[in-house]
Amino acid sequence: MAIEIELKAWVTDPEALKKRLDDLAEFDFAYQKDDVYWGPLCRAPNASPAGFSLPPSGIRLRRVIRNNEDEQLLVTYKVKEVRDGIEVNDEREFLVSDREAFEDMLSRLALVPGASKKKKGWSWKKEDLSIELSHVEGLGWFIELEILAMDSDPETVAKARSRLLDFLEKTGIAGDRIEPRYYTELLKSV
Repeated sequence: MAIEIELKAWVTDPEALKKRLDDLAEFDFAYQKDDVYWGPLCRAPNASPAGFSLPPSGIRLRRVIRNNEDEQLLVTYKVKEVRDGIEVNDEREFLVSDREAFEDMLSRLALVPGASKKKKGWSWKKEDLSIELSHVEGLGWFIELEILAMDSDPETVAKARSRLLDFLEKTGIAGDRIEPRYYTELLKSV
């Protein structure tokens, strides 16, 4: 089990930030991420006909292309929470080798594709901190900072939050640029 502790903030000058991130962290890879969120059709928000519970965000099927060549298909489901503008998510993720078979299984479970999201950008690492500069289609540019933790106890979250905010400050992005809403919420409003 991994707990994501992350923040995202709006970016006004992606080229300047990209240069700054090259100085602050080690470049990892360029990426494209195409997401489709699957959930129940005409049911209670978290229930499937089989009686098991889905996270409110549903199941995310993500096609990831790294450095324009390495392609993977990731399935993610998470229980999301926002604490003082910082996301604390209990995330489960695994690879799928056959998209058609997996989507057929989701359909047989009475799930349907819903919201979608497309991101392109670059990724950096600094110790256990993951940094992404992302262009989200329909929204614009964001910096995303993430630390994976083993638990979500208040002390762990507070330490991670402090590190995320410290790094954000080093990039020159003000704290009032932090976006607490999920991308799927933002995309619904455009």
